[in-house]
Amino acid sequence: MIITEIEQQTLDIDWFLTDGKYIGFMASGGGKLPDSVAKSAENHKKMVSYFRNLPEISDFVINPELDALLINRSGTGADERYLTDYVSMTKKGLYSFDKSNFNNFLDGQYHLVASPVKPMTVGDLPNEILEIFMETQCLDNMRNIIDINTIE
Repeated sequence: MIITEIEQQTLDIDWFLTDGKYIGFMASGGGKLPDSVAKSAENHKKMVSYFRNLPEISDFVINPELDALLINRSGTGADERYLTDYVSMTKKGLYSFDKSNFNNFLDGQYHLVASPVKPMTVGDLPNEILEIFMETQCLDNMRNIIDINTIE
């Protein structure tokens, strides 16, 4: 089964990407998923289950530009409720990103929410997850990304 365009447009779907070394956690905010993610709901569920069940291994740093980004977008900054899920995933060693323009299906712009102090690497992943995971890559070094366009 695929993740349909209707599901993509109406749900905030967790998905993951890599720069070949580090791992990014993405919250879709009603946006179009990469084909490599949308093509298999089964693989997507495996990935979400794997990453959600990891132990916490790292402290985190909130993007210093986050409040300005959010105030510009929605009029309010990052409160504890907004940060909870991103911080949780970042404590697992993942770089956490949020969709910049909610419910704009074709806009692939995401911004960094939080970075791990001790990032997990793809070498830490079991082969079953790594095989699925390596299909969704970005060209930039995760450590340097403040914002990313996943459509490009």
